[in-house]
Amino acid sequence: MVVEILGIVAVAGGAWLAASLRVVKQYERGLVFRFGRVRANIREPGLALLVPFADRLQKVNMQIITMPIPAQDGITRDNVSVRVDAVVYFKVIDPVLAAVNVQDYRSAVGQVAQTSPRSIIGKSELDDLLSNRERLNEGLELMIDNPALDWGIHIDRVEIKDVALPESMKRSMSRQAEAERERRARVISADGELQASYKLSQAAATMADTPAAMQLRLLETVVQVSAEKNSTLVLPFPVELLRFLDANTPKAAPAPAEAASEANGQVAPAPREPDDADLRP
Repeated sequence: MVVEILGIVAVAGGAWLAASLRVVKQYERGLVFRFGRVRANIREPGLALLVPFADRLQKVNMQIITMPIPAQDGITRDNVSVRVDAVVYFKVIDPVLAAVNVQDYRSAVGQVAQTSPRSIIGKSELDDLLSNRERLNEGLELMIDNPALDWGIHIDRVEIKDVALPESMKRSMSRQAEAERERRARVISADGELQASYKLSQAAATMADTPAAMQLRLLETVVQVSAEKNSTLVLPFPVELLRFLDANTPKAAPAPAEAASEANGQVAPAPREPDDADLRP
């Protein structure tokens, strides 16, 4: 009889322990509801002792949760239809608010995250969506974080993953990029020609001041052309070089008779060619 009583007590004690002990994991926090009212003390990770049939334990995950936002269609401020998909990272900072103030905080955050991209798309232009995503991510984070604070949720970050454009807009942007690259190429070519013209004008001024430089340049041109193994060489002879050679070539001394005639102011007669009469004996 005593053994049976002890067995019943042991079974009852085991059932009581099984009903009163709960395990809270490291990344969780436990909320105790006693007769439907939440207790102020939050159960930390480890064993949690409950009052059987009076307490109910609700675990709240405190990890960062990643929630993808389905692609949302919208029209930008410059009337371009785009489709944007993003991802939200959030976590619970107040387990009591997350369990009491909202029925399902995951679903609530998901609904707010789906409506926020449409609002931010309508306030932005296409160039901002493509090039200034950091500012748009911050705007989405603020829009989602404002209502989430009342639910004990903190939005860690929001990232826009992709911006899908219509095919016609892609072709237009491709043509625009090609025209921009062609414009840059023309500007660079024009700048090169302008710099080359400055250098050529400086070289021309230097050669005009120093005629010997023109001769050296002519000789260098001859060397370069002759290296091509051409059979015929047509070489222009600049007038400046002729003037240089004329100025630097010494003139021959005049004959004595010519010198005396020039001294007396007379011009010596030109030599006459012999005719047939002079050749007769």
